[in-house]
Amino acid sequence: MDMVQNTAQCVWNAGATLGEGPVWSVREQALYWVDILSHCLHRYAPNAAQQKTTWQFEEEITSVAERSENGGLIITLRHRFAYFDPATEKLEPILGVESDLPGNRFNDGKCDPLGRLWAGTMDFGCKEPTGSLYRFGPDRALAQMDSGYPITNGPTWSADYKTMYYNDTFNGRMYAFDFDLERGELSNKRLFLQLGGEEGNPDGMTTDSEGGIWIAQWGASKVTRRDETGKILQTVTLPCSQITSCAFGGPELRTLYITTAAQGLTQEQLSQEPLAGGLFAVELKVAGLAANRFKG
Repeated sequence: MDMVQNTAQCVWNAGATLGEGPVWSVREQALYWVDILSHCLHRYAPNAAQQKTTWQFEEEITSVAERSENGGLIITLRHRFAYFDPATEKLEPILGVESDLPGNRFNDGKCDPLGRLWAGTMDFGCKEPTGSLYRFGPDRALAQMDSGYPITNGPTWSADYKTMYYNDTFNGRMYAFDFDLERGELSNKRLFLQLGGEEGNPDGMTTDSEGGIWIAQWGASKVTRRDETGKILQTVTLPCSQITSCAFGGPELRTLYITTAAQGLTQEQLSQEPLAGGLFAVELKVAGLAANRFKG
C-alpha cells in the first residue's frame, strides 16, 4: 500500500459543531459518535430501518465506549464519567473530576483490552496546558497518568499493545509511550510525530489489524495511515478541513468512519465546505480492530 489515496464520502450531513469520538458497536452493527459542543450523541446504523438516531444532553458529551457486562455505554461528560443506556435513556453519574478546574472539560477517550477507560481533559479555551490523561478502571479507581496538555486527543495503541500513542493537538505533537498492559502503566514518553502548518494538527486516531496508525489531521482535510516510524502509507482526503477522529466499522471492519467539525468556520468558509461537521465513510482493503469495551 504505497501512498494509496482514497476519498471519503459523506453518509450523514449532520452539520456537527464538533463531531468526535466515533466507536463501532459490533453487537449493534452501528456507529456511535458525538457532537461535543452541541451536547449530542449520535448513532448511525447503516443497514437498519432507522439509520440515524440522536440523543440530546444538558452538557457536553465528549467520548463513548460500550460496556462489556451490563450493556449500554460509558461516557464522559463535561466533568464526569457516567453510564448511559440508549434503550432506556437512563443516565447514571459515576465519578466527577477536576472540580478545582472549572475551565476544563473532558475530551477524547478509549478503552484498553482489559476494560479500563483512558480519557483526557483539556482547557475549554484550547490554550492553557491544564489538561491531563486519566485511567479509569472497572473498580472505579481513577489515576492521573500524564498532564500539561492544552488539548488532549487519543489514545490509540500499537497492534501488540506495547505502545500507546497520545496527542497534544494544540502543539501538533503526537507522543508515544511504552505501555504495560497488565499494570496499566506508561513509561518512556517520547515525541513520535511533530505536525503543523499545511499538515494540520493530530486529532483522534485508530489502529488497524496490520498495525497501521490512522490519524485525523485537523486543518488539513485528511486522515493519514502511518507505520511505526511515522511514515505515511495511505491518505484519505475529505472535502472539509477540520477532521477530528476516525474508527473502523462495518461487518468486516473495513469501513473507516471519519468525524469532522464546523466549529470556528466563517460563513465564507462554510459556503466552501458545505459538508463540514458531517460523518464520512471510506471502504478500505485493510481491516480495523474491534473497539475494546469497558469492563463493567
